[in-house]
Amino acid sequence: MSDKAHYVRRLGDNALILSQRLSEWCGKGPALEEDMALTNVALDLIGQARMWLSYAGELEGEGRTEDQLAYLRDAHQFNNLLLVEQPNGNYADTVARQFLFDTWHYFLLEGLMGSSDPRIAEIAGKSIKEVTYHVRRSADLVVRLGDGTELSQRRMQQAIDRLWMYTGEMFAVDAVDGAVIDAGVAPAADVLRGKWIEHVTEVLGEATLQMPSPEAWMQSGGKQGRHSEHLGYLLAEMQFLQRAYPGATW
Repeated sequence: MSDKAHYVRRLGDNALILSQRLSEWCGKGPALEEDMALTNVALDLIGQARMWLSYAGELEGEGRTEDQLAYLRDAHQFNNLLLVEQPNGNYADTVARQFLFDTWHYFLLEGLMGSSDPRIAEIAGKSIKEVTYHVRRSADLVVRLGDGTELSQRRMQQAIDRLWMYTGEMFAVDAVDGAVIDAGVAPAADVLRGKWIEHVTEVLGEATLQMPSPEAWMQSGGKQGRHSEHLGYLLAEMQFLQRAYPGATW
């Protein structure tokens, strides 16, 4: 599989797995408005996942469709960030995970709009319209919870601290990242990291939350197929119907 195909599949896996996580809140949100908003974000991400995985299937040249890539791979064959597979936890955990991802996702798509690959640039251009809303919404919630009650601030701070070690993987460059960056397919990781840190610093400051050190030790491995136990449980639920009834269609 080419580096470009691998990279595009990573983008699709991120959107797919986070969408599945958010869908777990459907009917369980802390308020009706939030329940609907989370479901809409999940739907946006599943739409983006379809575009990325369809293109990844074309690039790998093995005849696999978006559905086959989503439902017929095992956990070690997924290449999503470890951040997006983390459990929902309490609502502060979900908000923190979404904010940290959304900020990175927005600046990544902004860079991908200038990709040397026209198809990638096109998908990024469509996706960033939705992600612009995502990042504004999650940042607003971080501020509201962080600068809210004593309880909401404590939970928000705990969530940021707990998830921080998964953020470094977003900017870690391996052979696949290096190849697509050199080819002008993807933006430079250090540029993304600078923009991400600037925005996160601004939002956490407004939320009266302490920002952990960007130089802290970071967890990694998701992009290379080394995942936490949480992904296996998520996939078992997501893939059940297709695994139980191979080839089933609506």
